[in-house]
Amino acid sequence: MVLKTFGWSFAVTALGLVAAVFYGGWTGFGIVAILSILEISLSFDNAVVNAGILKKMNAFWQKIFLTIGVLIAVFGMRLVFPVVIVAVTAQMGPIEAVDLALNDKDQYQQLVTDAHPAIAAFGGMFLLMIFLDFIFEDRDIKWLAWLERPLAKLGKVDMLSVCIALVVLLITAMTFATHAHQHGGAHVDKAETVLLSGIAGLITYMIVGGLSGYFEDKLEEEEEREHEEEEEAARTGKPRSAVALAGKAAFFMFLYLEVLDASFSFDGVIGAFAVTNDIVLMALGLGIGAMYVRSLTVYLVRQGTLDDYVYLEHGAHYAIGALAVILMITIQYQIHEVITGLVGVVLIGWSFWSSVRRNNALAAAEGKAEGSDDKTEVSSGV
Repeated sequence: MVLKTFGWSFAVTALGLVAAVFYGGWTGFGIVAILSILEISLSFDNAVVNAGILKKMNAFWQKIFLTIGVLIAVFGMRLVFPVVIVAVTAQMGPIEAVDLALNDKDQYQQLVTDAHPAIAAFGGMFLLMIFLDFIFEDRDIKWLAWLERPLAKLGKVDMLSVCIALVVLLITAMTFATHAHQHGGAHVDKAETVLLSGIAGLITYMIVGGLSGYFEDKLEEEEEREHEEEEEAARTGKPRSAVALAGKAAFFMFLYLEVLDASFSFDGVIGAFAVTNDIVLMALGLGIGAMYVRSLTVYLVRQGTLDDYVYLEHGAHYAIGALAVILMITIQYQIHEVITGLVGVVLIGWSFWSSVRRNNALAAAEGKAEGSDDKTEVSSGV
């Protein structure tokens, strides 16, 4: 099971590390290894959230997620995205931006760092909306019940998540964005940039998330209708019609996953510049890490881990909320990647431990119930 799920990740790791040695010697090897670990630690919460969505897809779309999705994640977000940022912010052509990334690494790093406020605002708002929609939903299983129960009641207010997100964006633009951190330690006013980027992130979430949710609901309706048709066909012997809507639903859920992954990758891409400003080594290291995140997502789905450890999804979403806040703060202040990674690890570890305690308590309760039933049967037999 492990080899089947992580086989491609192991192969990509071997090829990536060999390529790093040929490109940058043993120093390149070390940098790629560090970046791989950095990406995995920062994106573990991404894997848990992805698994919650991916488990609704069939085996075909899970394979698409591991093939085409990986190409988008590795080449799109870890290689092309940083170059696009430079091209847009510096108003230069893509070829010129690639030449700059390969031949003038210091200038390239400076341009990416200066574009960080826009990146952080876009990704922060997208992730914040994911967190807010999760905590305001009334769920049967609650992890921090003392907090989640009142939030679920508040969630009945229409558009509350959007209102809170816009308030957070406005406060960020009026505080952190007015003294945004730039390359060399300088601070400039980026309030307008942060507002526009944050609104773009909010709109992206509402469009992609709304479409995926719409088609997911339609899919559930079609599955119910299909089930009724199967029962009818069994009784009458008539052939039932095929349902084609599942493809649309899966496609938009796949699109939602890719945008979600893009938002998660922002901190990894920016944080990688603390290790190296070489675009090739960066793409190799972050690409290897992204591959493991995807394999881990499929592993969680196939093992049913989210069903066994019910609070994991809660912990991952709280980690998303923390990451959204951290991204907003980094518009003005630098926060070390270790802190960002540890916040996610601690929250997910805490939720896993809580899940284990819950499972043990349920098992103990079932054991006592069975024991009392046995005693009742014995006494009644006497």
